[in-house]
Amino acid sequence: MINIEGGDPIVATYDVVVIGGGPAGGSAAIFLAKAGLNVLVCDNGQSITKKAWIENHYGTGEPITGPALIEKGKKQAEMLGALWREVQVTDIRRDPDHNVFLIQCDEGEMVEAQQVILTTGLWTDLAERLGLNIVPAREPRVKSVIEVDRDGRTSVPGIWAAGTVAGVSVHTIITAGDGAKVAIALLSERQGERYVDHDRLGPDGKKLS
Repeated sequence: MINIEGGDPIVATYDVVVIGGGPAGGSAAIFLAKAGLNVLVCDNGQSITKKAWIENHYGTGEPITGPALIEKGKKQAEMLGALWREVQVTDIRRDPDHNVFLIQCDEGEMVEAQQVILTTGLWTDLAERLGLNIVPAREPRVKSVIEVDRDGRTSVPGIWAAGTVAGVSVHTIITAGDGAKVAIALLSERQGERYVDHDRLGPDGKKLS
């Protein structure tokens, strides 16, 4: 843990900080936490999904509101061990001496993370401060997005992006899947081989241990 000279002390250290609490961020947090990583989700409550009425999200069985879908994702991520906080991230910077990212929150505290996933929806301001490559969006009503490779890596090592801000369709089923895809890529990179999370169903209808 680092204490920044002349600045705010680091209050916590995480393997991954996910910035954004919509379907992309929640899905990423679910996969990362289930894999045993120490994960923080910073949710500023501004996900565009909060204004959505959803009838085309696989598995819901019936129409669901955006806020209800987000709450389900939050509860699942927390159940698996992720920490979910309603805070606004105001700044991110890399500490080259310790090879971590320092994340400033609006409550005046700072956390550090080995890696960061940006799932900030329509907003690229944090990405721009980090010097990430920003490109025009193809999706209607989306101005610009972060340039990523096929796995969600950005132009800065250790910073990933998923969901609408990474250029995929705004539909919740797609952004959720993209969050999972990026989390799997991150986990695969960490362990040096392709990560697979597949639990099996036993004959008694319960999860095999």
